[in-house]
Amino acid sequence: MPATLTPPQTKRRSSTGGGLGSHWRVIVLNDAHNTFDGVAEALAEVIPGVDYAQGLALAATIHNAGQAIVWSGHRDLAELYWGELDARGLTLAPLESS
Repeated sequence: MPATLTPPQTKRRSSTGGGLGSHWRVIVLNDAHNTFDGVAEALAEVIPGVDYAQGLALAATIHNAGQAIVWSGHRDLAELYWGELDARGLTLAPLESS
């Protein structure tokens, strides 16, 4: 009797974007205890490519819109930046994938 070959099963990535390769978003929320300067300094210290002036612009967005995505990328780095911003006292949304 001849053997029947079946193609290997491939795992499909879910449409929710929960995989490691999807973009994860670090979102800072507006709060009543962080100053513009404090938010700008924390962002400049933690997020690559963000200087103090860009941090101030993001702080203004956070203040006016209630939140801002400050970084997006792979999950491991998102978790690292989220933890470092949290340790500096920023108010953050849970990590989200897109």
